[in-house]
Amino acid sequence: MSEHAARTTTRTAIVTGAARGIGLATTRAFLDQGWRVVMIDRDVPALTEAAVGLRGVDPVICDVSKPAEVDQMAAYVADTCQSVDALVNNAGVADFGPIAETDFARWRTVMETNLDGVFLMSQALREALCAAKGAIVNIASISGLRASTLRVAYGTSKAAVKHLTLQQAVELGEYGVRVNCVCPGPVATKLAMAVHTPDIIAAYHDAIPLNRYGTEAELAEVITFLCSGRASYVTGQIIAVDGGFEATGIGLPALRGA
Repeated sequence: MSEHAARTTTRTAIVTGAARGIGLATTRAFLDQGWRVVMIDRDVPALTEAAVGLRGVDPVICDVSKPAEVDQMAAYVADTCQSVDALVNNAGVADFGPIAETDFARWRTVMETNLDGVFLMSQALREALCAAKGAIVNIASISGLRASTLRVAYGTSKAAVKHLTLQQAVELGEYGVRVNCVCPGPVATKLAMAVHTPDIIAAYHDAIPLNRYGTEAELAEVITFLCSGRASYVTGQIIAVDGGFEATGIGLPALRGA
């Protein structure tokens, strides 16, 4: 953690999993819109590198699955931020495998970050968010909206994040806090592009009405919109940012031209 950070009247967003991917793109989008961003991640080298050259950020090392570290982070934020106007719960573990190979330890590894981390961060910053009448955006996944192979732990964790969002929206609404959930579909991250074979990419393109992967920047636009005053009457919503992927059924290619 930084030893000192100047207090400011600029709106502050807390973004978890901010060292790469959607979290880093969201950080940059907030900065472009004049926000200050506290970048949360447990990967020290990656977070340090990501923060280089970004003005208006405060990188904070924190594992969101560990209550003691989250409490320490919250105390630091209370001491260095005039307000907490938005929380983006983006940190996640993308662990895929068949049910037969998913033991309890593997299950808990996924749940600790993907679900427990969202709960812990939201609870730790609840009072600050209520004071600011701020916004929470929880990042789930298309895998929480529709089942698919190899995702018994991951998909279940993301489905739980959806419902946690609704619970938070219902209870925190009276304090002026809005809570929404974004479910990314296939996104062209460096990792995805490195591991998706041409056959997988072609299959996704065939199944997505917009016929392409999304970009991290497109996800960031939706996330920052939900944190902004432009979404002042939007809460308790589950929003798939997926090029129409969740809207499709089986979509048999042989029937498409009929």
